[in-house]
Amino acid sequence: MSFRPFQFLKRMLPSGLYWRSLMIIVLPMVMLQAFVTYVFMERHWQMVTEALSRSAVADIAMLLSEYEQDPGEAAANRIAAQASEFLEMSVAFLPDEKLPETNTGYEGLLDRSLADEIRLRIAKPFWIDGERYDDYVDIRIAYDGGVMRALPLRSHVYAANSHIFIVWMVAASIVLVIVALLFLRNQIRPIERLAEAAEDFGMGRDVENFKPQGASEVRRAAIAFMQMRSRIRAQIEQRTAMLAGVSHDLRTPLTRFKLQLAMLKDGPEIEELRNDVREMERMLDDYLDFVRGDPSEISQMTDLGELLKEIQFDSQRKGHTVTLELHGALELPLRRNAFKRCLTNIIDNAGKYAGEVWVTAIRDEGDIDIIVDDNGAGIPDEQLEEVFRPFYRLDEARNLDEGGTGLGLAIARDIARGHGGDIQLARSPMGGLRAVIHVPV
Repeated sequence: MSFRPFQFLKRMLPSGLYWRSLMIIVLPMVMLQAFVTYVFMERHWQMVTEALSRSAVADIAMLLSEYEQDPGEAAANRIAAQASEFLEMSVAFLPDEKLPETNTGYEGLLDRSLADEIRLRIAKPFWIDGERYDDYVDIRIAYDGGVMRALPLRSHVYAANSHIFIVWMVAASIVLVIVALLFLRNQIRPIERLAEAAEDFGMGRDVENFKPQGASEVRRAAIAFMQMRSRIRAQIEQRTAMLAGVSHDLRTPLTRFKLQLAMLKDGPEIEELRNDVREMERMLDDYLDFVRGDPSEISQMTDLGELLKEIQFDSQRKGHTVTLELHGALELPLRRNAFKRCLTNIIDNAGKYAGEVWVTAIRDEGDIDIIVDDNGAGIPDEQLEEVFRPFYRLDEARNLDEGGTGLGLAIARDIARGHGGDIQLARSPMGGLRAVIHVPV
């Protein structure tokens, strides 16, 4: 398997808009400050240290030159006193001494800068130790007859206060991050509210308190969402009103048929006609329910466990054997009547074509699954998805729609999706069919 750096980087990056925006704003600024700090500090240390080293070596060269012009103990004491008073440097002239044999190689910035200046200005053998003392640098220079030892303050030959600049840059970066955090939080919150409102509307929940907020682009998106919501609601209301009129117009002739049949004498042919009229009424109810849905019902906090117990009791009264198991907190916003119809359709049809039905409701983090298993004949694997199509009817003995209109499972899935969930069918471990109703909380 080949390594793809861009895909790996994409997986490592945060997925949320808030953290991505924060990275886009803060990361380049922090990297730029780090780069500027590095370049500036490197140049600053080098320039300042070279200047300080040049000055310190010039002082040492002057003192050595003065001693060489008038060597002796008295001159050495006088020069040492002057160096201590005016240059804050400890100087000693050591006759008959030799330079230490050890040599560090002068790889550091301080040692290298001092060594270059001594070679240039004094041109005598020398030895430097910048590590032995914390506050001083040990510099020794050989002259005819001995060694001059100078201990200048480290701060006089090396830029030691550069940490102030680093502290300032770090503080500026922290302030930048805090400002970005607060600013982005306020900018991302309206987007999160818009996403939550869209999700709630897709699940059939009330989003009346939603108002456009945030930047102009986010407000435009929020206004577009509210206009879309109004158009959808108006379309649903118009369709509902039209279907109510169609229902009234179709039921009128059916009512006349029933009245006319009631006036006729009883007989096998008359009873068949009455059954046909009842079948037409029931089919008409199924068609209208499928097209109309339940747009007028308001979502309310519902205890799904209590709802399933009601359905279990109703199904057992019809002669079905239903076993119910509940796991976890099962309260969530639902259009109760619509969702009850969804569950009743699935459970009652399972009971009709199987000897036993097992219903399990499980809450897993933010989702709830209602699993309906039975020990019936089931349906072929290639038709597990086809049965969701409206008016689809199985040729085999088992049909998931009790009325035979082919709308039972389509209505159930439509209700589940109206709550932001879905229904999936599979083979059951009990030998029959398994229906999983998934609902987000």
